Amino acid sequence: MSRSLSEISELVARVSDIYAERNDIARDDDWYILKLQEELGELTAEHLKASGRGRLKGATQSIVQQAKEDEAADVLAMLLLFARQNGIDLDAALERKWFSHLPG
Repeated sequence: MSRSLSEISELVARVSDIYAERNDIARDDDWYILKLQEELGELTAEHLKASGRGRLKGATQSIVQQAKEDEAADVLAMLLLFARQNGIDLDAALERKWFSHLPG
């Protein structure tokens, strides 16, 4: 099933609401950017493990690959939440900033 960016953003927001309620997290403007930075750090750590520049701590390559994929998903989810919180239309921004360079 293929979902649009706005549909994915809505689903991510619903999951985030559940997470925040269960863990009594107050999500102010700073929380979104700081959480995005935290998740990027975790993705970086998994990338370093996968490329042989980080300690595996007993993990196999398949476990590291899955962790890298999971952390990439966390980064994307947090970026979507950050954009939503800050009124950023990522579809429009991508069209303007990236896709305008495509031929035709």
